[in-house]
This record gives sequence, structure tokens and C-alpha cells, in this order.
Amino acid sequence: MALGGLGVRAAPFTYAAHALAVAAAAMVLVWAIQFRGGLAIEATNKNLIFNVHPVLMLIGYIIIGGEAIMVYRVLPTTNHDTTKLIHLILHGIALVLGAVGIYFAFKNHNESGIANLYSLHSWIGIGTITLYGIQWIIGFVTFFFPGAAPNVKKGVLPWHILFGLFVYILALANAELGFLEKLTFLESSGLDKYGTEAFLVNFTALVVVLFGASVVVAAIAPVRLEEPQGYAPIPEN
Repeated sequence: MALGGLGVRAAPFTYAAHALAVAAAAMVLVWAIQFRGGLAIEATNKNLIFNVHPVLMLIGYIIIGGEAIMVYRVLPTTNHDTTKLIHLILHGIALVLGAVGIYFAFKNHNESGIANLYSLHSWIGIGTITLYGIQWIIGFVTFFFPGAAPNVKKGVLPWHILFGLFVYILALANAELGFLEKLTFLESSGLDKYGTEAFLVNFTALVVVLFGASVVVAAIAPVRLEEPQGYAPIPEN
């Protein structure tokens, strides 16, 4: 059954997603700056370089990517070409920031003498950013420039939406793996399992789950509810 048939509209979920995005961004910044010592492009303390990774992956890749997905629901009355351009640009920004975030993970590992690509998180991460890039390129060529024929666009669109949501859900799942992996490493190094930082990381991960769920529901729910076929309001008299 379509979500519209259940009386579900996109708008409440877009509002929830915006609020959760602000919360998640604030929480990951507090974690990186207050608990992990800050952010750095170059530093003797290589952990400061790594801290750029979760910040960019969450704010850049997950949050901006989610906003790109929701743009058609957030701006339903805006000119379609304008909305399409915003969608394209936001996804492009998310892709670039995601790639830069991955670079900082490699930079930290290389400068710290840590092996690369040994975990499930890293494997899925590389696969997801690659699929994201392929999705963006196909979307650009098909819907923006040079643009495919109308009948081709019509045929590609459902698959573009489906594959886009699949890649985004994969990115969300990998973000959760990332939180779990980092917290496990910290706890194995002595971090209090019931301390403030551990709770902050876990609650940040929960907020990301709720944000992602809100984005996906907003993407598949209708902007407005339509009356069921054959429905007629009961007359007042």
C-alpha cells in the first residue's frame, strides 16, 4: 500500500529530518572538538587528522546527501528545473565532501602506520562512495547535460530513485558501522563504556538512524494526499 493511502505526507518527515540533522551535526562536532581534541589537516597528533573523517562523512555525506534527496519534497512548488539543479549541486557537494572525508581516514592511517582497507566499514565505504559517484554521473548525463530523450528519462527515473535510495541506505548503514568500530577501538583502549563520551557516540548514531529514516520516508511519501478513487465527501445536509 502506498504511504499516501495510509494518510502519510512527506512534510512532517522533512521537518523532523531538518531538526535531526542539526542535532546530529552538533553532536558530532562536540564529540570531535570537545572529547577528541579538535580537527586538523596537519598535526603531530594524528588523531586530530582522523577527526575530520567523521565530521565530513556525517555533515557532508549523510546530512547534505539527505537534504539533496528531500529537495523535491521541501520545495514542491519551486520550478522543476531549479529544484533539479539544487538536487544535483547538493549531491555533488555531498560526494566531494565524502571523498575528502575518506581521504582523511587514509591520511591518518598512512601517517600513523595503520593498515588500510582491513575492515568491513572501509570496504563498504569505498563501495558506497563509488556507487554514489556513478549515480551522480548517470543522473547528470541523463537529466541535466546533455540530457536524454524524454522517453529515456521516463524509463530511467524510477531506477534512478530506487538506486539512489539503496546507495543512501547503504551509506547510513556504513555510518553506523563506523560509529561502532571507532567506539569499540576507544573502549578497548580504556574509554569508560558508560561514560559521557560513549553515550554521546551511541546517541549520535541513534540520531543518524532517525534522520535517515525520516529522509527515506519523506522521499517516498506524497507531497499532498489525494482523495481515494471513487471517494465523495458526506454532504452536511
